[in-house]
Amino acid sequence: MTPGIPPGIPLGTAEQALRRLELTIVRRLDGLLHGAYQGFLPGPGTEFGDSRVYVPGEDDIRRMDWAVTARTTVPHVRDLIADRELETWALADLSPSMDFGTARLEKRDLVVAAIGAVGFLAARIGNRFGAYVLHDEYVHRMPARGGRPALHGLLHSLMAAPRSRAVADAPGLAEGIELLASARRRHGLRVIVSDFLDPAPTLDADVEPPWERPIRRLAARHQVLAVEVIDPRELELPPVGLVSLTDPETGRGREVRLTPKLRGAYAEAAAAQRAATRLALRRCGVAHLVLRTDRDWVFDIAQFVLRQRRTAHLVHRPSRAGATR
Repeated sequence: MTPGIPPGIPLGTAEQALRRLELTIVRRLDGLLHGAYQGFLPGPGTEFGDSRVYVPGEDDIRRMDWAVTARTTVPHVRDLIADRELETWALADLSPSMDFGTARLEKRDLVVAAIGAVGFLAARIGNRFGAYVLHDEYVHRMPARGGRPALHGLLHSLMAAPRSRAVADAPGLAEGIELLASARRRHGLRVIVSDFLDPAPTLDADVEPPWERPIRRLAARHQVLAVEVIDPRELELPPVGLVSLTDPETGRGREVRLTPKLRGAYAEAAAAQRAATRLALRRCGVAHLVLRTDRDWVFDIAQFVLRQRRTAHLVHRPSRAGATR
């Protein structure tokens, strides 16, 4: 299987694969992630504009510009700029653990698919799209640009990236998120696509994984979508007897006999690790999407977005408590 080409995309040139990927995304997902909007968040916008004199009864006192008010002794409010053109940034995890797949595709293929889905839909409403890529010993930065050609170039780079090597002191997911959070950019969507597997996995739900605090800082300023990529073999092992296992992050390997007891212990540990990841992302207050290499990723994204919209509708629906009958 050619890396970066999701199932249903015939093999061929990279440009043909990208065009078919775009067609698949636009046909099946267009209109789900974003509709017509004034701003990225509910309301007129999120970026501060010019100050003007406060008009009682018309202006929201929560937008009061206290610095200008103190200097002029006249109440001023700060106008907001509608976020009609936002920057969407993604963190693509192409570490060695993503070069793995035992079902319809590899995990790195889902990275390209997920980033392509967000990127193509963001580009259709005029947003710029950029990415950080965890690969080998570096965190590569691809600057945010608008338009389809720039997005095609970004996705082509992800597809053409060679398989990662086991590198000592390679940057981890937490370091990549720190770079994503440290840059002072306008409010927008931040997407993290990874398997969220650490060299020392966290099995205790009460222990913070190393990437939790950076995500919490990132979510304080931006809307964050965490896309967790899973292969079924990471959840349970098959009954195949003696196997040779290799850690892709370190290159270490050993032979193991997969007894029923060992397979049961592995399944319990994998379930505990996934539960700890799910709970940590919930503590961060970010949206959590799970994509599996043995499922239809377009269907899973569509179902996720529809659930998010229903939840948002219930949260923002005005309460009828105290209404006059």
